[in-house]
Amino acid sequence: MTSTREMFSRARIPYGTWGSSFFPAWQTSALAEVNIGQFAGEAMNRILSLRKVPTTSLDYLILGSTIPWHWKFWTAPMIASCVDHRIPGFHLEQACATGLQAVIVAASEVHSNANDVVGVLTFDRTSDSPVGVFPERRAHERTMALADVWDNLGFDPATGNAMLSCAGFAARKHKTDRREVDELTMYRYEQYFNAKDSGLLDNVLVPLEVLNVQGKPLGMIDSDKGVRKLTYDMLQVMPELDDCVTGGTQTHASDGMATLLVTTKEKAQELSSRPEIDISFVGKTEMRTYPSLMQESPAMAVQKLLKKTGLTMDDMTVVKNHNPFAVNDVIFSKLLNYDWHKINNTGCPLVWGHPQGPTLTRVIIEALEEAVALGGGYVLIFGCAAGDVGIAAILKVTDGAK
Repeated sequence: MTSTREMFSRARIPYGTWGSSFFPAWQTSALAEVNIGQFAGEAMNRILSLRKVPTTSLDYLILGSTIPWHWKFWTAPMIASCVDHRIPGFHLEQACATGLQAVIVAASEVHSNANDVVGVLTFDRTSDSPVGVFPERRAHERTMALADVWDNLGFDPATGNAMLSCAGFAARKHKTDRREVDELTMYRYEQYFNAKDSGLLDNVLVPLEVLNVQGKPLGMIDSDKGVRKLTYDMLQVMPELDDCVTGGTQTHASDGMATLLVTTKEKAQELSSRPEIDISFVGKTEMRTYPSLMQESPAMAVQKLLKKTGLTMDDMTVVKNHNPFAVNDVIFSKLLNYDWHKINNTGCPLVWGHPQGPTLTRVIIEALEEAVALGGGYVLIFGCAAGDVGIAAILKVTDGAK
């Protein structure tokens, strides 16, 4: 295994202090009826309690979400009250890169000695997403309405193209075969259900109860509702919405939250349920490709990151990504000359859904659990974001007991 200099050498992720809700598809669960920010804060409080981490150990909070929610103006201070600890913090967003970006920013807070224990809390609710009304004095339409989720995914103001069209453009550029895309999708579903049956995801996903304003139960969030087993025959007969893109080979809108902590090496050993596990930050990059070719940008970010760190794909123990389209993984496999069967062993957003803000945070948590189960090693996380951006990061898991 190649040795490399670490980024944010002071920062660590304490093993076992994390957790994610399940990601039910939009409009299928009680999450469609709540203030998702408040729910996320209360859920973080619940998860930290289960992990035996006192909320008083936190001294800063970084939120990540992309869809407006009630009282978003108050951001982290309001959510901190739901976590039951009055601490400062702030909110950030970068479309689907939000979940990873929030963790990187938390690491920089720790590394710079600004804060010692930073809570990362990411969330989004696509159900009943708000519609904004914007005055546009320089436009022919003096007042414009925007449905936050659907209009943004359906229209890139820089190009006029939809996200789905980007997948089609990228598929054509890289001469992607529909048969391979369907085969990859089928394999991704098998990975998810195998991981679910193995029990590994029990260390990641936390069943959470939703209460109404009277404190009465609205429902349990205890499954990735909306995920169903597919067959290859089902995928084959689905009509193409664009080249190599069908209803089955793209993700779906969902609701959810995910949280983890970033702290110092000393504090990580104190807070972790397994202090012998050391999780450090190796490197991070972003790249922007040409317009409407978003699906190739993650591969470009990974290529840049490997060059920067001196590592290779052969050094990676776990490879996991945010893949809203199956085309993403096929293109990555071509550009990195890497077998897509080795990616996303515990499931991925293509299967379990796409609430944007917490998506890559859940990816990180699943990847770290997998790496720990394998005895440690380098963990590669990557994904795409609106604006044809790719983001990638490498973490390192070391088991001091081995």
